[in-house]
This record gives sequence, structure tokens and C-alpha cells, in this order.
Amino acid sequence: MVDKNTDGSNQSSNSFYNKENVKGMSRTDLALEVRESFKEDDVEIKGVILDEEYNKDKDIRITTVVIKDQKGAEAMGKPIGTYITIEAPKLQEDDESFHEPITEEIVKYLKKVAANLEEVNVLIAGLGNREVTPDALGPQVVDNLFVTRHLIREFGDEFKEKNNLGNVSAISPGVMGQTGMESSEILRGIIKETKPQLVIVIDALAARSINRLNTTIQITNTGISPGSGVGNNRKALNKESLGVDVVAIGVPTVVDAATIVNDTMEQYMRKQGLEEKEIYQFLSEVNQQTANMFVTPKSIDDSIKRISFTISEALNKCFS
Repeated sequence: MVDKNTDGSNQSSNSFYNKENVKGMSRTDLALEVRESFKEDDVEIKGVILDEEYNKDKDIRITTVVIKDQKGAEAMGKPIGTYITIEAPKLQEDDESFHEPITEEIVKYLKKVAANLEEVNVLIAGLGNREVTPDALGPQVVDNLFVTRHLIREFGDEFKEKNNLGNVSAISPGVMGQTGMESSEILRGIIKETKPQLVIVIDALAARSINRLNTTIQITNTGISPGSGVGNNRKALNKESLGVDVVAIGVPTVVDAATIVNDTMEQYMRKQGLEEKEIYQFLSEVNQQTANMFVTPKSIDDSIKRISFTISEALNKCFS
């Protein structure tokens, strides 16, 4: 969404900066943040439906962004589909009583984006590098899953029905630097052999807002492009590439360093009365110095451990 000023220069429809006038300034994997980047919260975007609800008792906000058609996809820069964002500020707190409501919400919205979830054979893929904490969400979720495919193969459908089990298998494919293979290549081989009807991928994401780090969960039926938020694009994992339906669960664990610096400095420079052109030139220089640098909270170890367990508990509830 780019408008022309009277002097012919390009300006964002949000502010002078918020639509990536400075390269990489607004890197985010969250459809909600893309939607927020438009000028007014209530602006109508053709082909896009926005729905919000807030549970005061649980302090959980649910935002659903539905991209209905190609016009909406082009405006949002996201594939057609449903994007559900669960915002829970208390998610990063070490409070077991709060994680149960979060688990229930994850189960509820997983079932909303994936039809007949309990009845299909499911492959769960935990993406990321377990040696790098902010990227270890997927592998740690898989570590806590109750997988059942091998049990059903050994004891049969009667065992499955008696114990009310779903057919679940899981894999942590690692990253290309470890395996020399794209995650999509690994998963296609597994899918060919095991023939799941649904793939659920879990991955760490990048956010624009530091307030959403480790407090937000995005669920979508459009799949995922691993590493897109940090500028390390890998081949997309979706129905077109894998041949089966794909649901993605993501949690933002990093934010672009330039975003933090730019937002802080922009506010300060505006208060000082600097002109738009001066602010833009300054932030452009700052962005060059902070390119490809990402920030994560110092409590990331505890956060990843806690959130991965919450997500795994939700998945276990879906299938057993």
C-alpha cells in the first residue's frame, strides 16, 4: 500500500516508515501485525475479514484474520486462508493455572482450522534448530508429544478405538546447516512413506512488537515459510509443496533489532520537531548498521521450555 506525495516521493499508507520504507524495518510473520500496519484499524481491506474477541477473565485476546481472495492476499502479502492469533500476556509467567486455559484455546482453534482433526492420520513436524534456543520451539514441542502411530500399527485399530487415540507421528527435521536438506525435502520423503492426511508444523516466528514475544501464538491453515521473518527464506511448507493439508503453529521469539531502534528513535526525533526527511535519512543509516540482527528476551530459555510444553499438551489433548 504505497501512496504518492505531492512532491512525488513514496510514503507508506500507515506512517512514513511502517510499510518497510526502510528495508527490513517491519519484518514479521504475524498476519495480525501486517493487518495493523494499515493506516486505520477500521479501514476496509478488500478480500480480508477481521474479527476480534477478548476474554477478560482469562486475559486472552483472539484475533482472526481471514484472507478470502487474491486481492486480499496481495494487499496482505500472505496466502489465502485463516490466521488466528492468540495473545496471552501471562503466557510467559510461570503459572501453571494459567497455562490450562491457553491449552484449551489452542485445542479449540486447531479444531477450527483443521476439519475432523481427531479422525485423520497426522504428522507433526517441529521445525528449527534445537541448539539455538530462540529457534528450538519446534523440536522441544516434539520432545513432549505422545506419538501413537507405532502403537496402532502393532496393536491394531481395536486398540486405537478402545483407548480413543489419534494416529500421530512426529519428526524434528533439523535445519539445512545440520542436514544439508530442505525441511520440505525431508517431509516429502516421510509423507510418501507414512501417508499422513494432515501435517502440523511448529516453528518460531519473528514479530514486530516486542510485547508479542513469547506471549502470542499464531495458528493458520496456510502452512509456513520457515525463516521468512528473519530473512532466511526456505521453501514453503504448504499443501502445494507437500501434497497434504498443512496447519502451522508459530510463536514469535525474536524481533528485528532495527525495529526496536527505529521505533524508539522515531518517537524521540518527532518530539524534537525534526522533519520527515531528516528522520527517514537517520533511520536508514541506523538500519544499515543493525541489518540482520535480531533480539530475544533474556528469559528465552524458560519461555521456550514453558511454551513448548503448553503447545505439546494442547496437541496431546487433540489426539488422545
